[in-house]
Amino acid sequence: MTRSTEDFEEFARARTAQLYRSAWLLAGEHHLAEDLVQETPAKLYRAWRRVEQTDNPAAYAQTVLARTYISQRRRRSSTERPVERTPDRAGQSGDHELRLALVQALAELSPLDRAVLVLRYFEDRSAEEVAYDLGKNTGAIRTRTSRALDRLRAVLGDEAIHVAALRPGSPR
Repeated sequence: MTRSTEDFEEFARARTAQLYRSAWLLAGEHHLAEDLVQETPAKLYRAWRRVEQTDNPAAYAQTVLARTYISQRRRRSSTERPVERTPDRAGQSGDHELRLALVQALAELSPLDRAVLVLRYFEDRSAEEVAYDLGKNTGAIRTRTSRALDRLRAVLGDEAIHVAALRPGSPR
């Protein structure tokens, strides 16, 4: 095994949990998130020699993940998702219920709006970084962020004030 391959395997093992978290926030579903996390390292491996020369391979991986998600959403002819059974809503409270409300609200946004919000607020990336990652200009990302937040607030209603508590590092 070459040193480059070993470096890639080490990088992939170290980043898998973070990629999965981002993928789950983007996809809103366990199986789709797993698919994204499998596809992302495969794409990274093909370009690994170039990726490991970048200043921030982790950011590059997040970019690949976000672009892969957006690409998959464009290809999908249907937004229906199979489930084994209809979930019950009774008897649940607290953060779990709020997280589900957030995931459901994010699911109602366009794939690009969802990617922008996840990268900006859950991955704590700057507008400039998100613009670079998604191949857009910074002004467009700021505008899209503002409009996506307005849509998210409209969908969440009264729950919107509690969403800040879900950000990583926020006190609960």
